[in-house]
Parts: sequence; structure tokens; C-alpha cells
Amino acid sequence: MAKQMVKERQDITGSNCLRPVSGKVIVDKKGIKDSWKEYMEKLMNEENEWDHGISTEVKEGPSDCIRIGEVVAALKKMKRHKAPGLSGLSAEMIQATECIGTQWLLDLCNGIVKGEGCIPEDWKSSVILPIYKGKCDPRECGSYRGIKLLEHAMKVVERMFEHRIWQHIEVDDMQFGFMKSKGTTYAIFTVRQMQENFRVKRKKLYFGFVDWKKLLIGFREK
Repeated sequence: MAKQMVKERQDITGSNCLRPVSGKVIVDKKGIKDSWKEYMEKLMNEENEWDHGISTEVKEGPSDCIRIGEVVAALKKMKRHKAPGLSGLSAEMIQATECIGTQWLLDLCNGIVKGEGCIPEDWKSSVILPIYKGKCDPRECGSYRGIKLLEHAMKVVERMFEHRIWQHIEVDDMQFGFMKSKGTTYAIFTVRQMQENFRVKRKKLYFGFVDWKKLLIGFREK
């Protein structure tokens, strides 16, 4: 039973054969790599199409320098025991150096803000691991979730910029995902409460679930 439990919890990170859109099963290594490359390039480079304009207040002016307190706060928010990027440098290593690592990140951030505004070339590369979702056909690329192993230093910089952006934007209260002190479990709890209340009153309750992404793809194909 223990062996079975361990086997069920193991992540499937790939398959010995793939079935692309053409329907022909591919078993050779080169064909599998090319199929993954084609799928990931299309997935990662797909842009969202908006059918309406986004109205927001534009803030102009010189960028403020990153402060040492922002670097320390961003490092504290980093989760531990996470897989690093290609360099092998993790957040724990930066924290272990204390002032040296903090100052290095501070100089790097200010170089990005006050310099040419470009990130280092090393940060543009990452490792993508396909993890099986546990449903649908394991031979199809769409049945896998791509996990990108990014540089931890870049994640720290992103956290600082994200914190600054959140100070200037407003999000609708109906948004649950990726919100502080909120989560999709709150939305699920609300739905369950509605179900229980309607069941007690012996009234009918209807829910509609729409996958907008697949719906838009279907319209494009037609």
C-alpha cells in the first residue's frame, strides 16, 4: 500500500510517446523534442486579445531608485526549498550572504531602473518541465502543465516591481485569484453555501461554468 501511495503521488514529467495535432503517434526522441518545442513556443508566445480598451491613469516621470528596505522585504517573501534556474543560485544562498547579497541585488535593480531598462541576458533563459495534470490523454501535450524554473534573483526583482505596481492600481472585489487574503477556495466556499441554503429551502439552483479560452478557440476555428 505504501509503494502504491508513493507511485500515485509521483509527478509524470514526460512521456515516451506523443500524439500531436496531426494524430500520428511519435516515438523517436527527436520527434518528441520537436513536438514539445512547437507546442511550448505556441503556448508561451500566445497573446491575449482584448475586445475592449483598458482605461487607466498614465503616470509619467523618472523612475525612483530601489531602496534597500524593498530588497530585504522581497527576499523575506521568497519561498524556501524551490528549484533554482540555470545558474543554480537560490534565494536561500542570497539570504545567507546577508549584506553582500542584498547590496548586490540593490545595485543590480538600480542598474535596470536607471540604466537601459533591460534585464540581464541570463534571465531570458529558463528550464520548462512538463508536469502531467493527472487527467486526459498522457500522450497529448495539452495534458501537461509547463513549469518554468526561473532565476531566483529575477523573482526578487519582480516582487519589488509588483509591490510598486499594486500601490497604483485597483482591482475589482469580485477577483479572487492572485489576490492578497483571498483565493479560489473562498469562491468555492461561497458556492457551497449557496447550494446548502437553496437545498434547505427546497429551491432549484443552476450554475454555469464557462471556459472562455476554449470558447474563443472554438469561435476562431469556426
